[in-house]
Amino acid sequence: MTARGSVEEMRSRVILGEFGVRNVHTTDFPGNYPGYDDAWDQAKFEKNFRVDVIHMDENTLEFDMVGIDAAIANAFRRILLAEVPTMAVEKVFVYNNTSIVQDEILAHRLGLIPIRADPRLFEYKNQGDEEGTEIDTLQFQLKIKCSRNPHSAKESSDPNELYINHKVYSKHITWVPLGNQADLFPDADLRPVHDDILIAQLRPGQEIDVLMHCVKGIGKDHAKFSPVATASYRLLPDITLLQPIEGEAAETLKKCFSPGVIEIQNIRGKKVARVANARMDTFSREIFRHDDLKNLVRLARVRDHYIFSVESTGVLPPDVLVSEAIKVLIGKCRRFLDELDSNHMD
Repeated sequence: MTARGSVEEMRSRVILGEFGVRNVHTTDFPGNYPGYDDAWDQAKFEKNFRVDVIHMDENTLEFDMVGIDAAIANAFRRILLAEVPTMAVEKVFVYNNTSIVQDEILAHRLGLIPIRADPRLFEYKNQGDEEGTEIDTLQFQLKIKCSRNPHSAKESSDPNELYINHKVYSKHITWVPLGNQADLFPDADLRPVHDDILIAQLRPGQEIDVLMHCVKGIGKDHAKFSPVATASYRLLPDITLLQPIEGEAAETLKKCFSPGVIEIQNIRGKKVARVANARMDTFSREIFRHDDLKNLVRLARVRDHYIFSVESTGVLPPDVLVSEAIKVLIGKCRRFLDELDSNHMD
């Protein structure tokens, strides 16, 4: 490899070796490489930067973000985890709880139930306010009592037949409008995201009667406000075969990678391996267990190509979460610029 080719590899690839990882740190800053102009340029950034949506459904989103540094990618991930607001149960007023679940544990379990409510429609609750209002609080009620089923068979031992309401699910939580919320949200489906979250189990005579206040918050204050189940990224895999691999070696090579990464082609009666889809690989580095193959393959990751996976809790669609995270990041940048301007004036 030429010297320039080696520099290009150092600048653009993270190399996975048998005993370590090379080129981990970003090095393309101004003046580090002779002959390279690495000064930041907005036009260059706009030309190279792109976002490609790979897959999206109701709760998950996979997209590629290309042309950014690890610091920006990680900031974006952390904003998704901790700074995009949601609504969650903050206060639980226990009027009656004769179940075996203690009041504190019950309140904690209720707080972790994701609530399907758009936080953009509400304001943050002021620190000193004890009572909630229609603009900053949602009120829910859970009132249920277990009783015996008079129609159950005498010989039955199944609790599902013997008792009525013996399992308390999130579907039993109902919205109680505050103030004029019924008029403000006439078509809103304000409820827990999932109906089948088990909260407690009861026996005849036991009951739960609680009132809950949901407020707007962020995951940095408490994990219950985090809008995502997971938000992660990884660098795009780059697998290069340094020379043709044929026959049984090709079959062995295929088994060293995740399914779909290597495919076998039949060329003139010979089995020849080729890289079909490096993106699917998890880089187990199984190839380094084979002395006859480990020097024939180069494993790397593209330094500025990030594959993001976002899984929403169901509070908001994942594409909305991403757009809200971008707004938060823009707000941070504006505050930083305002601080720079104010300090410059001082």
